[in-house]
Amino acid sequence: MIDQKEKETSTIATDRNGRPRKPDWLRVKLPTGHEYAKVRNLVEEHKLHTICESGNCPNMGECWGAGTATFMILGNICTRSCGFCAVATGMPSAVDWQEPARVANSVKLMGVKHAVITSVDRDDLKDGGSIIWVETVEAIRNASPGTTLETLIPDFAGKWENLQRIIDVCPEIVSHNLETVRRLTREVRIQAKYDRSLEVLKRLKEGGCKTKSGVMLGLGETEEEILETLRDLNANQVDILTLGQYLQPTPKHLPVAEFVTPERFAFYKEYALSLGFRYVESGPLVRSSYHAEKHLF
Repeated sequence: MIDQKEKETSTIATDRNGRPRKPDWLRVKLPTGHEYAKVRNLVEEHKLHTICESGNCPNMGECWGAGTATFMILGNICTRSCGFCAVATGMPSAVDWQEPARVANSVKLMGVKHAVITSVDRDDLKDGGSIIWVETVEAIRNASPGTTLETLIPDFAGKWENLQRIIDVCPEIVSHNLETVRRLTREVRIQAKYDRSLEVLKRLKEGGCKTKSGVMLGLGETEEEILETLRDLNANQVDILTLGQYLQPTPKHLPVAEFVTPERFAFYKEYALSLGFRYVESGPLVRSSYHAEKHLF
């Protein structure tokens, strides 16, 4: 366990104006470089949405500089209003049936070896967007047969026939994020349910998929709640785990309760590995798709 002295070093410090001050380990370089510009131009040219931009990801410079990006399908407006997420909430536009072909073409043009696809929640659609999901996976496979895939999917509101479509095409990795501990789920994820997300992961595993999930730290959870969450994920045979620091995207979103130290992230990684997870990424700047290509083992 983490001792009290170490816990105290991870609490929030503020500047002269009372605003939270990020610790040194959360500082990142501004996006620059030829490859970064190349990826940005490609995304703009093909009218693609990336969670890198919509989610204000701190690793955008590193990932785009390496010539990779996580594509977000089904538009950039979500039907849910999670307290942690920077993606816009509202009534989405009509489904763009040309989107799978555009994403697949861009994956091919970029020469991506391992593509990560995610989406907004589309609770407005009877199929939850699952048909576009399938068409996107199939389009990428046809356009770029050598590209492996990770799909970071929603819970489809527990409509299991929609989830089954994902299982039927079974990308190399299927990810669904639990995001937070049981006690905070209603506040952090609002329309989502802790046990429903565990059920998604269970069904994916039973369907033969390699599974992955992510949890944010620093929202006010306790150490024991984190350990309990890791045990719950392990009990549902999740293969890959990511643990990262929650960062407040705007003043309207949930505040950061704690900046978790790299030492604590290392402790949680060791605990998770001791439970039997096959691969664990754990650190302040870790996000769901960070170093995703390493998760193919």
